[in-house]
Amino acid sequence: MADLNPAQQSERDAALKALFARLDEAFKATIVAINRLTPTIIEVVVKAPMAAEKFHPGQFYRVQNYEAFAPVVEGTVLAAEGLALTGAEVDKEKGTISLIALEMGSSSRLCSTWKVGDPLVIMGVTGTPTDIPTGKTVLLLGGGLGNAVLFSIGKALRAAGNKVIYFAGYKYAQDRFKVEDVEAAADIIIWSVDKGEGVTAITPTRPQDKTFVGNILECMLAYAKGELGEQPVSLADVDHLIVIGSDRMMAAVKSARFDVLKPYLNKAHHAIGSINSPMQCMMKGICAQCLCKHVDAETGKEYFVYSCYDQDQDLDKVDFPHLNARLRQNTVQEKLSNLWLDYLLEKQQS
Repeated sequence: MADLNPAQQSERDAALKALFARLDEAFKATIVAINRLTPTIIEVVVKAPMAAEKFHPGQFYRVQNYEAFAPVVEGTVLAAEGLALTGAEVDKEKGTISLIALEMGSSSRLCSTWKVGDPLVIMGVTGTPTDIPTGKTVLLLGGGLGNAVLFSIGKALRAAGNKVIYFAGYKYAQDRFKVEDVEAAADIIIWSVDKGEGVTAITPTRPQDKTFVGNILECMLAYAKGELGEQPVSLADVDHLIVIGSDRMMAAVKSARFDVLKPYLNKAHHAIGSINSPMQCMMKGICAQCLCKHVDAETGKEYFVYSCYDQDQDLDKVDFPHLNARLRQNTVQEKLSNLWLDYLLEKQQS
């Protein structure tokens, strides 16, 4: 290749600089806002145009902060492990992603210590997009943080011409977040909070929505029996269930479908759950940390699936006792890490 003259060299350098700037703009992830939604839930809004553009409802991201930018307290680097966080809201035009984290482990608690303007490691999207049918009646069941996953799914279902009934369960009324997004995801919402001393019922803001005090199954039964008033959408018309919450909540729904709920869910022969297996690489079939055991009810055959490859799994085949044992396998280490983080954060603030 012939040597470039100065003008050509300058033109090439300018073109390369412009290319690198476009790549940086598309692929770099930067925190643009950190919002406290509830006492235990934090929202991290990230500008990551390419990651946002590729998102489809139901998918998630692997998120962590850079060790090089993490503070060091008493010799401990406050760097998070890779977190599986859903894209609760994705604005493809602005290139932003709203990531919702429940502060229950040391890594998720570190999210609140991150700073606006800091870069983040965002891998993904990963997982398989949730299957969106058309012209059906779909029942969404969300528990706690699981409701964040259902924002985009519910909106996509309605956009595809489906009718959506949404049971949104929380421990306390103060645990609700992004109410307008929940409302946009459903034709009718039945809000529920668990029973307990001093519990306050949620007051709906739309005339068609309902409220209930009790667990999510009690809430569904009360609605099905007509105890909550008019039923704009009947459970008898439901074609499909999508359940997202704790493993115990999903296991209870799985059992109830063949017991107390069976007389009311006449058409709903299929239910899926978004399975929150332990995850590490989230690269679909590499580390096997997310393996989830399934059991075929008819044959008793056991097999395993990668949850980070396909998080939406047949609710009736998931072995929930096995999943619960997997989720508890690191509890001692997690408790120790939380105690150490309590100490470090106290030292950092003092």
